[in-house]
Amino acid sequence: MMEPTNQKFLERVVSQKALQMGSSFPCQICVVGFLCGVCLTSLFLAVLTSVGTFGFTGISFSSLSMGNSPLNSSSEIINVITSSDYQSKVKETARWVDSKRREPESDDDERVSLLTEAWGALLADREPEESEFSKRFGLSKSSLPNTPHLENCKLSAQVNKRLDTRSGAGRFPPWTTWKGSLNMYPATETDENLRSFKDQPVSDGAYPPWIVGSDEENYPLTRKVQRDIWIHQHPVNCHDPNIKFLVADWEKLPGFGIGAQLAGMAGLLAIAINEKRVLVTGYLNRADHDGCKASHGSWSCYFFLETSQECRDRAFELITNKEAWEKGTIKGKDSYKSKEIWTTKVPRVWGDPWSYLQPTTDINGSLIAVHHKMDRRWWRAQAVRYLMRFQTEYTCGLLNVARHAAFGKEAAKIVLASIDGDWPKVITTQPKSEIEEFVWSNHRPWVPRPLLSMHVRMGDKACEMKVVEFEGYMELAHRIQMRFPHLKNVWLSTEMQEVIDKTRSYPHWNFYYTNVTRQVGNLSMATYEASLGRKTSTNYPLVNFLMAVESDFFIGALGSTWCFLIDGMRNTGGKVMAGYLSVNKDRFW
Repeated sequence: MMEPTNQKFLERVVSQKALQMGSSFPCQICVVGFLCGVCLTSLFLAVLTSVGTFGFTGISFSSLSMGNSPLNSSSEIINVITSSDYQSKVKETARWVDSKRREPESDDDERVSLLTEAWGALLADREPEESEFSKRFGLSKSSLPNTPHLENCKLSAQVNKRLDTRSGAGRFPPWTTWKGSLNMYPATETDENLRSFKDQPVSDGAYPPWIVGSDEENYPLTRKVQRDIWIHQHPVNCHDPNIKFLVADWEKLPGFGIGAQLAGMAGLLAIAINEKRVLVTGYLNRADHDGCKASHGSWSCYFFLETSQECRDRAFELITNKEAWEKGTIKGKDSYKSKEIWTTKVPRVWGDPWSYLQPTTDINGSLIAVHHKMDRRWWRAQAVRYLMRFQTEYTCGLLNVARHAAFGKEAAKIVLASIDGDWPKVITTQPKSEIEEFVWSNHRPWVPRPLLSMHVRMGDKACEMKVVEFEGYMELAHRIQMRFPHLKNVWLSTEMQEVIDKTRSYPHWNFYYTNVTRQVGNLSMATYEASLGRKTSTNYPLVNFLMAVESDFFIGALGSTWCFLIDGMRNTGGKVMAGYLSVNKDRFW
């Protein structure tokens, strides 16, 4: 209201002065001109002030922070942004942003921040002692509510080891109809009928517990094939003179990514099955870093080993035995030509189930029912599923950190909305019930659903396949959203910074992505990975891979081996009917 008042006052003073100067026509002309100038100047200043205010308001509207992430890892933190938040995205910080104007922090905001940070402290490489934790947060660890988005990695590793190990006298693992922790329910250890049921030999009705869903929700014969591969790789007596071995290191040439390494090992597993040998994996360069403390340079840093420790010990013992090599009891990777490994004959033990793969892959708006190399597609899916059947405690921990960085605040809001409103002033603790411990503990960690995973492969991949810009991927995302309008969350994996930059053009989507340095320009993948370091260049792709496997939908490029293997893992993980939208076809089809 100040600007109109000042303007009238100024006009009145000037008018009185003008009247004193005379009433001549020239004077009147001068006065009128002067007043017009004053009015125009006032109007101009008012417009300029308004434009300036609008401009600054627009900037603050799209680059708002909701507080620092409680995690301090530089390579495993996830950025979650709305597409309009360009400023924070470019800086690659670990802040959370959204598209709403920031309001002053309320008590609820403070409680959410406290709970999120307290949960995050438990995920640190060195978990704080109780006294340190209490001093930092004013809470005891036991007073924290359950974490719906995190997995109990230690317990999961124990359960999985039990399910992956023959018990005494060569008995089969407890692959009954009882799932996960329920097999460890104490009452079953004293009931003779239940013990007999759990220890009985494998039958046609007992399938591997790492396969989710029915036969119709997976590639043909997946459950039977996974069971048979496990039996093949876990003979009752590894010292039986009739047992033969194939010992092979993982590929380690600089140009080989994780996808190529997995594809190569899938070929070696096929050879082992065709020749009735037990495959034993050797050195893995990607596990040769300080994160893999207990299993340096081994696949067992990330996933359970492909065979028993007994068979591994026996195979490495025979490596030094000249007679064993001469008799063919043991062979190595050098025993086979490269072509035999990469284009090996797919095992025919199970017939040709690939001939009736479900047509659920969409390319250019059409389902692909038949294509070349269908046998290789089916087999690689089975081989990679077996090799990745159980995550180690280390891999589980990486996923916990990723989920907490991405979804921790939202999980905290959900939890706090369901408990006493006075937390943490009033803390009500209850002992964990049996149904929580043995039944509900087997549920997968919470993530906001539906969740779409998108792997955008560009860069040097142009020499191997048709490269599609990010806009092409988002067109496919829009197609899914037209059918499922509640879809808005995207887990984005890419090595290209330009892809991250383009997300700001899609303000109605929420993007989550790992906070790592990305390529600018067309570096080779080997050069790019070397710049990240071995630990980061292995851990963050594996997190993206496993998140893609667990997501509700997936968009990728079948011309990329990485996307090809993600598709295979989803199709042996109960996701067949989710379909797969690809921006191109495999280069061998």
